[in-house]
Amino acid sequence: MKSNIIKTVLGIAFVSICSVQSISAQEKGDRKGPPPAAELIEKMDANEDGKLSEDEVKGPLKEHFSDIDADEDGFLTLKELEEAPKPKGKPSKD
Repeated sequence: MKSNIIKTVLGIAFVSICSVQSISAQEKGDRKGPPPAAELIEKMDANEDGKLSEDEVKGPLKEHFSDIDADEDGFLTLKELEEAPKPKGKPSKD
């Protein structure tokens, strides 16, 4: 009887820990690959016009702005971000 209770408690503890770690990873934004285009616009669109200027972006978007700006109007739209070439991963150390 006692061993069944211990097994049950340990099982519940294990499931709880796994659930907390999964939720924590989601909250921290732990994910593989770039964030979705809509999320980029939401986070970086300082003037809230629904598109990103070169002044509003940073990191890889700023470095590759002209490559992503397909219509060369000086702004990145949701469509351009969605159709942008996917970034290549970090080079391996092989």
